[in-house]
Amino acid sequence: MVERGSWSRVGARWRLPSAVLLALALAGCDAVEFYWQGVAGQLDLVARAQPIAEVVATTGDDALRARLRRLQAIRAYASSELALPDNRSYTRYTDVGRPFVVWNVFAAPPLSLVARQWCFPVAGCVAYRGYFAEADARAEAQRLAAAGDDVHVSGVPAYSTLGWFDDPALSTFVGWREVDLARLLFHELAHQVVYVRDDTSFNESFATAVEEEGLRRWLAAQGTRPDAAALAADAERGSALRAEFRLLIRRTRERLREVYGSALPDADKQREKTAALAALHRDYAALKQRWGGLPAFDRWFANGANNAGLVAATLYSDRVPAFAALIAQEGGDLRRFYARVQALAALPRAERDAALALDAASAGGENAAPSPDRAARR
Repeated sequence: MVERGSWSRVGARWRLPSAVLLALALAGCDAVEFYWQGVAGQLDLVARAQPIAEVVATTGDDALRARLRRLQAIRAYASSELALPDNRSYTRYTDVGRPFVVWNVFAAPPLSLVARQWCFPVAGCVAYRGYFAEADARAEAQRLAAAGDDVHVSGVPAYSTLGWFDDPALSTFVGWREVDLARLLFHELAHQVVYVRDDTSFNESFATAVEEEGLRRWLAAQGTRPDAAALAADAERGSALRAEFRLLIRRTRERLREVYGSALPDADKQREKTAALAALHRDYAALKQRWGGLPAFDRWFANGANNAGLVAATLYSDRVPAFAALIAQEGGDLRRFYARVQALAALPRAERDAALALDAASAGGENAAPSPDRAARR
């Protein structure tokens, strides 16, 4: 969901970028319907947004007021201490009236871990299609499944329009725990710093690296608060849960990559796939027991623990170690780090991948937890 535009409510102007208008003009009926639901959904979010300061001053909901004040403090920290964009994003609030703002549909062939790609104006090619209505997302997933693909549907509490819109804070995430709210804001603002067309893994891993580094620094800055120890414990527990889940995903992905690349007949590959995914379910059940029954990633399993789900889970973390290494190389100077990443983004894909691989090797391999299911942060 990265169609860009600008919009204001009454007595003002709005425009859509020419690339989107051209796409609408040239697309077939199905494509026009898809683009229009995205445009209409985004315009609705922005049109209904209210300045947070006004909501804080006028709401009779004390819990909402406290949550929005907390968000304002984190938003200010993001710009002043993490060099993230200082703009109007997350300075307005929209109650969307549903649990998620969009639902993303991922798909992959039944014997492959290579995601299907969809290409859009401005955003380029990405590994998912986003829908503002869950029913539309489920219908698309059913269509893809009927054609033979593995599918995974993920509810999304927030997304970035890359600075073309002033992204509002949404009711889908303002009630999260403070640590998770900080993670989300740092991640989404990072997308406004660097975005590479046709490279979802690069974009999401970069934003996750900023999220992780930002959280570490934000927690340190909260050291004088009475609840500082509780915040740190909350963050540590969340990181541990994600790391253990990530290990399950990586093991399953490596096993399936070996199977799919083998010379086995397809029927045997399918049997091996079934066995690997069954083992993933068993291992997760054992983890949940150790976690005291915490259903941290139940929704990920319910929405498609298959090739498409594995793709969705790994998009956020595959290259995080490389970006973490770049931060270290720049002595923790985030402005210099962003400049390095922007330089990488300008390289041809093969050169960019090679440079990141070298940085990942210098970091000692994979070492960061993914964000396969943001609902687990609630």
